[in-house]
Amino acid sequence: MASLNVGNLGEYLRDQRRQAQLSLRQLADAAGVSNPYLSQIERGLRKPSADILQQLAKALRISAETLYVQAGILDERDRDEVETRAVILSDPSINERQKQVLLQIYDSFRRENALDTEAAADAAPGPAADSGAIADDGDLPPKN
Repeated sequence: MASLNVGNLGEYLRDQRRQAQLSLRQLADAAGVSNPYLSQIERGLRKPSADILQQLAKALRISAETLYVQAGILDERDRDEVETRAVILSDPSINERQKQVLLQIYDSFRRENALDTEAAADAAPGPAADSGAIADDGDLPPKN
């Protein structure tokens, strides 16, 4: 597992809390954590568990995956997908049902593109086919 980057997580949490126009105490109450503990997380002094991050994400109305990336729990290569989801989930101009529909469409496109990529890879000729050589699988006798 990756090491936690608590400093960046704290800054990110503070920014999200301020954007949500919540005081430290309000967020702590909404997430079910103590005010001092949340303060320590924001200052980079504590490493919260994935469960605590999930509670904070729910209270902030952002995806838990976004916090996992910030904390170094989720691999960086998944960041684009996580950020796309976070933007959709944090958009105040659409309602919850519309957000869920958009996420379903997004997932559908990702699955479709993954299948297309796999099909293209399966259909592509391998190195043996490119060179005109026939692979020797050991079943044929050697030629003289």
